[in-house]
Amino acid sequence: MGESFLFLAEGFEEVEALTAVDVLRRAGIEVKTVSITSSLQVTGAHGVTVTADLLYDNTLFTSAKWLILPGGMPGAVNLYEFAPLQGLLRRQAESKEGRIAAICASPAVVLGQLGLLEGHKATCYPGFEDKLEGAEYEASPVVVDGKYVLGNGPSNALSWSLHIVKEEKGLDIAENVANGMLLYPKIDSGFNNYFG
Repeated sequence: MGESFLFLAEGFEEVEALTAVDVLRRAGIEVKTVSITSSLQVTGAHGVTVTADLLYDNTLFTSAKWLILPGGMPGAVNLYEFAPLQGLLRRQAESKEGRIAAICASPAVVLGQLGLLEGHKATCYPGFEDKLEGAEYEASPVVVDGKYVLGNGPSNALSWSLHIVKEEKGLDIAENVANGMLLYPKIDSGFNNYFG
């Protein structure tokens, strides 16, 4: 277990996807972007086209540690409607060590509708709460519960990404990355409070 994969569908939220890739790589976490389309070129919700590292159909996910879902519309719906990803997410949810991160509409539209968040605390983009089937909704920017790290939207993409780093590499590394990005003006400015 060790590889991390972030999935790109047409209409993905660019800020969420690219922030996660950037922050995780700064922390030394190897993350690959995966197009669920037939092309490595995937266009986001705001017209930004990104070249993915891998095509889903050509990728083995046997050692996946993290499966990461940006939001965006219709990106989240496209992720949900891609049957192979549904199966992969279900296997990850049942695995011993596998983790899942999702933000914006994806916690609800993808994970919620698959029933994977039942019994878990969760957040999502406001207005999608009804799709968090069996989950306990929290109106928080980021919710970490069990194997899930969930965020509520683009403005919290950095916080969400740093929480993934914290879960994978610990608070010290997350603090170092945050400070390197000048999230705080001083190193000793209480980053612990950032994680609640």
